[in-house]
Amino acid sequence: MAFNGLTTIPTGPKVARSAADAVCDIPSGASLAVGGFGVAGVPDTVIAALVDRDVTGLEVVSNNCGAGGHGLDLLLTQGRIRRMIASYVGENKEFARQYLAGELEVELTPQGTLAEKLRAGGAGIPAFFTPAGVGTPVSAGGLPWRYASDGSVAIASPPKEIREFAGRRYVLEESISTDYALVHALVGDTEGNLVFNKAAQNFNPVAAMAGRVCIAEVEQLVDAGDIDPAQVHLPGIFVDRIVYSGPQHKHIEKRTIRTGGEGRS
Repeated sequence: MAFNGLTTIPTGPKVARSAADAVCDIPSGASLAVGGFGVAGVPDTVIAALVDRDVTGLEVVSNNCGAGGHGLDLLLTQGRIRRMIASYVGENKEFARQYLAGELEVELTPQGTLAEKLRAGGAGIPAFFTPAGVGTPVSAGGLPWRYASDGSVAIASPPKEIREFAGRRYVLEESISTDYALVHALVGDTEGNLVFNKAAQNFNPVAAMAGRVCIAEVEQLVDAGDIDPAQVHLPGIFVDRIVYSGPQHKHIEKRTIRTGGEGRS
């Protein structure tokens, strides 16, 4: 099977006419699970369409919050995001500034725990126990969620239940489900079956599962049945809308180069 090239764009009941149509009903105050890892596999097309709408007060769940004018950074810099649940700040200085200035509420979560919270939400599991974070403020509470303007902690994380199993302590983590999910895939068919590329498989599948309405942008759109079932990473049952984005520019979050003869023997 070849995924390359389209003479005509396939159509189907899940295929949106445009990214704008796909996000037209997302209201202010909505919660979003957004795929991507760093700047890899980020649904830039549907995020840009959401930026064009007058929506504010968003609660976003994502591994990070974009960087350098890409991805979620577009919403962040316009003050559209009220609360972030993420695992790290990364290279986004505006994310750090808003958090420390008390303009943005941030719930920092261990990366593996965040992925499992999303997966559990999509699977209908309300909560689970994990050893990650036991003995730290993650379980004991006190992590700053929002700072006051004077630098004091306005809202802190609450303590979580600890239980012992087979002599080891575990913390109870609640699952996450959101109003919408925005994800990016390399290939999708008209029924919503998706194939992700490399690092894009990290958070996109679980974000898609967690959203009550999942909007997936795909670089290559094919007819139903054209994807070998063994190659499907996420079945179409989790996907509600498909947006054909075409091939996307691959961003580099931080470029490091070597000059001259450095490092050579």
